[in-house]
Amino acid sequence: MNKLTKQQVFKDPLYGFIHVDYQVIKRLIDSFLFQRLRRIRQLSGVQMVFHGAEHSRFSHSLGVYEIANRFLTVPDIKSALDERKQLLFLCAALLHDIGHGAYSHAFEDVFGVDHEKIGARLIVEDKELRSILDSIDLTFAMDVASILRKEKKYLLIEQLISSQLDVDRLDYLERDAYFTGAAYGHIDVDRLIRVLYIRDGQVVFKLSGIHAIENYLIARYHMYWQVYYHPVARAYEVNLEKIYLRVKDLLLQDYPFLSNVEPLKKVIENPSDLENYIQMDDFYMNGLIASFTRSNDPILRKLSYDFLNRKIWKYMDQNEENREKIEQIVSSYSDEEKRYFTSYRTVQNSTYHDSGENFGDQIFILLENGKVSPLKVQSKIIESLMLSGTKTDPKFFYQKP
Repeated sequence: MNKLTKQQVFKDPLYGFIHVDYQVIKRLIDSFLFQRLRRIRQLSGVQMVFHGAEHSRFSHSLGVYEIANRFLTVPDIKSALDERKQLLFLCAALLHDIGHGAYSHAFEDVFGVDHEKIGARLIVEDKELRSILDSIDLTFAMDVASILRKEKKYLLIEQLISSQLDVDRLDYLERDAYFTGAAYGHIDVDRLIRVLYIRDGQVVFKLSGIHAIENYLIARYHMYWQVYYHPVARAYEVNLEKIYLRVKDLLLQDYPFLSNVEPLKKVIENPSDLENYIQMDDFYMNGLIASFTRSNDPILRKLSYDFLNRKIWKYMDQNEENREKIEQIVSSYSDEEKRYFTSYRTVQNSTYHDSGENFGDQIFILLENGKVSPLKVQSKIIESLMLSGTKTDPKFFYQKP
């Protein structure tokens, strides 16, 4: 577990500096797969609404690593994790998004892949990453992968990486708010770190920090509805998914593409094909979609033109009031056009829920008498928001003829 002779830093707009002390972290950052994350946008379709959202999975992953580094200043965490486990935490934080594909979630939805499972495989199977992690010990890579797969071998680290309040969310909410210009995503990260303790292997927060937790959860709720689930961003991603779908259908028909669709074809045929999967990033897909605007297939050509030129599809609420109108729009398309130019999509989100079965699905509060209590018992604000239920937004999207 060799350290650098001199600490390396990355200048960051949120944290001032991101600090690197270990040689293994520097080598991971310099690796091919981690540098690939520079070519995958963090927010894909959101950039069509908030033009400043140009940041990448690379910058987010560095940010998550830095938050993890700061968590290690918490006495309870530092004493609960020996040096090897601290390094496991840092490496898992850094590599948590290593498996993301081109345009991230849209790609996963169409092709049925899971970036966390792919990331765990890459950590174990990629020769460069495996060689770097093997420099710690020969089981280190498997242990990092187990954290991404949530195998419950390192429950505390898994909770710190992926839970209701974790290092991943703390970075992406603040970072996405910064780059979109949204005012509601600001989180008091320093305060949350100061009130964090460990009790019986469980992350808990002092009662005095409950206002920071309430602010975090409400900020998260607003970010989802105002940024991540913005209907224009959703319309743009529907457009992208339809391009993927059309390419997939044409490949099954042995359509003679003029472009280099080989990596995409290989992944469609075998979603476990890591060699071709990692060749596909946003740069690759943008070039491919640009070439599709000259395709002989009119559907693919139209879908690609809309995507590249921000011809945002129309949308309306899918409700009883709009039912007849939606039926009229749908009936105006041929059966083939309906498949590619119309879509029904529903998103939903709640401020907070604690009904999950996974370790870390509840936030716990440390009381002054040393006892631990669920957040909803200690926060009337959160309790009332939980009782108000989950907000759901079903919409109908269509490409206007």
